[in-house]
Amino acid sequence: MTSAEAIKYIHSINWTFTKPGLERIGELCERLGNPQNELRFIHVAGTNGKGSFCSMLDCVLRAAGYKTGLFTSPYITEFNERIRFCGENIDGDELAAITEYVKPFADAMTDKPTEFELITAIGLEYFKRKGCDVVVLEAGMGGRLDSTNVIPTSLLSVITGISLEHTAYLGDTVEKIAAEKAGIIKKNGTVLFGGADGACARVIAARAKEMGADFAVIDKSTLDVVRSDLFGSVFNYRGRKELAISLSGLYQPQNAANVIAAVDALNEKGFSISEDALRRGLLSARWQARFEVISRTPLVIFDGAHNPEGIEKAVESVKYYFGTQRVLILTGVMKDKNYRYIAERLSEIAAAALTITPDNPRALDANEYARVLTDVGVDATAYASVADAVSAGKALATEKDIPLVCLGSLYMYGEIKESI
Repeated sequence: MTSAEAIKYIHSINWTFTKPGLERIGELCERLGNPQNELRFIHVAGTNGKGSFCSMLDCVLRAAGYKTGLFTSPYITEFNERIRFCGENIDGDELAAITEYVKPFADAMTDKPTEFELITAIGLEYFKRKGCDVVVLEAGMGGRLDSTNVIPTSLLSVITGISLEHTAYLGDTVEKIAAEKAGIIKKNGTVLFGGADGACARVIAARAKEMGADFAVIDKSTLDVVRSDLFGSVFNYRGRKELAISLSGLYQPQNAANVIAAVDALNEKGFSISEDALRRGLLSARWQARFEVISRTPLVIFDGAHNPEGIEKAVESVKYYFGTQRVLILTGVMKDKNYRYIAERLSEIAAAALTITPDNPRALDANEYARVLTDVGVDATAYASVADAVSAGKALATEKDIPLVCLGSLYMYGEIKESI
């Protein structure tokens, strides 16, 4: 089996009508000898901020000398990004070999595993073979029934924050979604909540109490952003001065604060993460598609904000960095998102908008999205392709001497960056 054949096999699984649950991933891992039982995990759930948190924490742990595994989703430019060891994507040959090993076990199951369950099993087997000291494991959707929740224990359960998303699967209130995310809490474990919603905190605290787990809300009251620009931020937190990150976006110091709280909790559990390793790790972290500058002339920024909370934070960052100057917006969304609310928020910063249809069956048609934006007062034009929209956007940004900000589905990122 080649790497391409492995990815084709993984993507061939149709999960749409599969009942959620841990039975399939549990059976598959059992057939594989339960690789998850030989590893230590930091399990991360939440609506937004998971990827940035995981990337920063992985970098800090590596700076402290730990052999790390990193499991994230979705991938941004290539599939192998989802499974990393010590900062490097899984090698194509290793992906092929492990997929070939897992395939007969999966194919022998009566109730076949889903695509994400396959990827989870492949990742766990890979991390076991690599002898990881610790794995930073990002949940896919939800938590309670997410396939990553097959792990029996965790060093930390981290819930970065809660807002409305995937309501058809997780519930139509933040409290219901919090209950699903809180499903990652392990018996007698430790859980950190990085969100600000009191109702969610109460739901998570109640679940922690049921599980006999220690619970803490990460206090951001001492977080002081000294300065922030398009190439990073400097901030003070928990008595530490002049901490620096290279990730842009006004929301990234919030994610970094969650990382610092996690590092302090890990040190209390016997880890040895020095202040120097913390600072070096935070500064070295990179994460694509989060308020990322992908061109300087003209200035083009991409942010994968695709739900109301993400859009709110992106709009806040645009206002902070560019003041009253309006920007061009290139955008595409999924039709199952609250795109009318998203359009309303974009109207606060948009000089004009260019809409596209992301490459996904769930995508909202570009023409329909343009009509919605027009309804809220934005001059919007639909484009048939990403390349056409990018070409027009760059030309208009150059002519008007204003930034082009690409916001919306992560499924746009690869094509937009290639076109840039």
